[in-house]
Amino acid sequence: MTNPLVSLDAHLIDPRPRPGLAGAQRALLEFLWFGFKNARACLFAGLFFFAVFAMPRAGILGIPRYDLLLIIAVAIQAGMVWAKLESRDELKAITIFHIIGFALEVFKTSDAIQSWSYPDFAYTKVFGVPLFSGFMYAAVGSYIIQAWRLFDLRIRHHPPYWMGALVALAIYANFFTHHYIMDLRWYLAALALGLYARTTVILRPLDRDRTMPLLSSFLLIGLFIWLAENISTFFGIWRYPDQLGAWTTVHVGKWSSWSLLVVMTFTIVANLKHIKERVHVPD
Repeated sequence: MTNPLVSLDAHLIDPRPRPGLAGAQRALLEFLWFGFKNARACLFAGLFFFAVFAMPRAGILGIPRYDLLLIIAVAIQAGMVWAKLESRDELKAITIFHIIGFALEVFKTSDAIQSWSYPDFAYTKVFGVPLFSGFMYAAVGSYIIQAWRLFDLRIRHHPPYWMGALVALAIYANFFTHHYIMDLRWYLAALALGLYARTTVILRPLDRDRTMPLLSSFLLIGLFIWLAENISTFFGIWRYPDQLGAWTTVHVGKWSSWSLLVVMTFTIVANLKHIKERVHVPD
């Protein structure tokens, strides 16, 4: 039996020209196709965060919600691989994001830092951090990987890969070091701005290639993550110190942090794809 989601992917990616489309009709259809592809690319993130928002704080049948969220996240990930919506190579890349994110969570929630906290009990907490939390970072990586394929992304004027890797490493390090030395966030943002200023993304919403500045995509994805973070803290999944008494909007400055995280995530995906192209031996 044909997997309906695989068939949907084939339909969404279908590059056949549509010469009869023009003007407002083309603009509307391309906009709708752009939305459909983004929704499909968000499959893991959408299902996972739906579970996050829908899960009762008390859990279900005596099972704590953090533990249930871990089970659901693993089930979604396994289901995507089983249904061939995600390759094993893509799963390996997403696992990297999970490990990177979880390590950051452990540091940020430690007694010495306490940037935020996970207030509820769970059996699957390690160093005070529920294991499901790494999937929130993996969701960003999953979106970028899926969007890369669905939109047939190509990068024009990509800077040297080693430079991108160094900037990504510096961004990740700053999430740790800014607690002890000055915050280099805006210097790193300026560095990323200079590095990717000429870089454009070529994407295919429907049947024609379109372009957009890569920096714009960093900011837009960062904005949506910031909005999701506001919803998550509203439901008490985690809390910042200023939200312990009553919920308040996450500071807009977090948008910049998330945008830098997107830069780092994109760089990992781009470098892994670059490495794979270099080592691939044609049949």
